[in-house]
Amino acid sequence: MRNRKRAGLAVRYLLLILVFLICVGPFLWQLSTSLKGATENVYSDPPKLLPEHPTFENYKKVGEIIPVWDYAFNSLKVAVANVLANVVGASMAGYALARLKFRGRKYAALVFLMAMLVPGESIMIAQLTTMRALDLQNTLTAVVLPGSVAALNVLLMRNAFRNIPEEIEEAAVVDGANVWQRYFRIGLPAVKGTLAVVAIFAFMGAWDDFLWPLIVLTDDANYTLTIGLNFLHGTFANNQRLIAAGTIIAVVPLIVMFACLQRYFFRGVGEGAVKG
Repeated sequence: MRNRKRAGLAVRYLLLILVFLICVGPFLWQLSTSLKGATENVYSDPPKLLPEHPTFENYKKVGEIIPVWDYAFNSLKVAVANVLANVVGASMAGYALARLKFRGRKYAALVFLMAMLVPGESIMIAQLTTMRALDLQNTLTAVVLPGSVAALNVLLMRNAFRNIPEEIEEAAVVDGANVWQRYFRIGLPAVKGTLAVVAIFAFMGAWDDFLWPLIVLTDDANYTLTIGLNFLHGTFANNQRLIAAGTIIAVVPLIVMFACLQRYFFRGVGEGAVKG
């Protein structure tokens, strides 16, 4: 019996190690490549994960080739605006769907669910036409607007608000609390975890987005980081060290944000789990 338990435990650890290598392995390899000097072979056989002489020269060269910090600042502005719009908009919409009684509420929730089934690429022409009509083309505002309230985030907030006991709000109504007071004082404090999930999803989606900014932006000064790093692939396709350094620069903000919000994130996954 003990041997079976030990064997099962060993299999679990092996699977965890395998998943770790699959998920984290590419990032570690990119980090290793970005720290290798010009004299080191990145295609060595067998591959070497640890650089012989670590250097930050590749990061310096990325900044010399492209205005990487300007692009990163543009991405940060887009990501922060997207987070604020999703946290405010999705929480309000989710609260309305979960707690307010109005005609067509079930159909409204169904519309958000169906919106998740529509590929984003299929509506980009319509989005571009709309941005042109609003005279917003080639602006960071045009990058933010299409994803300012994501359907998935609305449904996450809806289900998180539905998990709040109705008795609490009924008591607040008896005490004379209006809708806004119930939303701010009862609803939002109870769904902090889901708000963190929405914030992380919104930040990651805006920071990593490539296709839509590439379509709507034409001025180099407005380029986001994902578009700017594409110049490294085009002009310096053979220098994998610079490409790896640019990739690490783009990934670090995501790691920092998740590290700051991880305890709320895992609690929020349970709060806003999509239910029927």
